[in-house]
Amino acid sequence: MKKTPSDKYLEQARLLNKEDRERLLSRTRTKLMRRLEDNKLSADEVVALQLEIEDEDLEEWRKKWAELKGKAKGK
Repeated sequence: MKKTPSDKYLEQARLLNKEDRERLLSRTRTKLMRRLEDNKLSADEVVALQLEIEDEDLEEWRKKWAELKGKAKGK
């Protein structure tokens, strides 16, 4: 896991409303929450890292889905 978020995701985190931030924080991994609680990261940084993690996971899922669709068409 990265230690610092990219500027792109930090900006996205700052633009989120309170409700969206809370939703993201509720899905945040334990390790990130500990870093927030220990004041090693700000709430914006934790939200930005979570956004980045979720985007990476989504991209990976899309690639796998495309592979499966390709295999199904090849039958």
